[in-house]
Amino acid sequence: MTTTIILYGLLAACAELLGGSLVVLKKQWPKKIQEYLLALSAGFILALVFIELVPEGIEKVGLEAPLFMLLGYAVLHLFEHTVVGHLHFGEETHHDAMVPRTASIATFVGLFIHAFFDGFAISVGMQFDFYLGVLIFIAVFLHKIPEGLTIASVMLAAEHRRRTAFLASAAIGLATMLGIVSVFLLSDISERLVGLAFAFSAGIATYVGASDLIPEINRSRNRVIPVFVFVGMVLFYLGTLLLAPLAGKH
Repeated sequence: MTTTIILYGLLAACAELLGGSLVVLKKQWPKKIQEYLLALSAGFILALVFIELVPEGIEKVGLEAPLFMLLGYAVLHLFEHTVVGHLHFGEETHHDAMVPRTASIATFVGLFIHAFFDGFAISVGMQFDFYLGVLIFIAVFLHKIPEGLTIASVMLAAEHRRRTAFLASAAIGLATMLGIVSVFLLSDISERLVGLAFAFSAGIATYVGASDLIPEINRSRNRVIPVFVFVGMVLFYLGTLLLAPLAGKH
């Protein structure tokens, strides 16, 4: 059973890599295509916040969750506009970058945590009820390719190297595997700690999606771009549609 669960985890991780590769392997993306991918990423991230992170955080830690959401938002805002604003790292200060470097790093951290719990859910589900676990895997797998597209697109828009963008998608795939394996290694995981991680991540992801990505999208004169924000939201929703009834959500 352990080998089977690990194989399912590897499939999910490979889907993540595939999404990242689709972005990285193309030598040069026109700015219009970058805008489409950025809009897709923004919708995906904001759907992640409102469909999964916020409800899970509130369910697990109650009234403390909004405080940690606000804390996550405030920490990233402070870091991006106060700390980083007084530092100069050469290539990080390029004015033609579509997304700040700090936003790309925050996106990576938020998706890394999310991917870890994707793997965790697959592993727990399969050990409890294999059929249930397979359905959870399908729900996770559906959003792994767009998740890979998201992190690679944001990394490239922040003027990171293509190698860095690919490694970011690989690392998020690895996070899925870490979630799979953690269930075998840990006998007990605090529900409170999981809830706080979700809530803090929700604040960070909200800042990235609403304060960094959406304003960049709004500057575009292409009126089709906002439609892709909606498409990103739909892609995430479709990825969780099978999972929601199984978790008792309506």
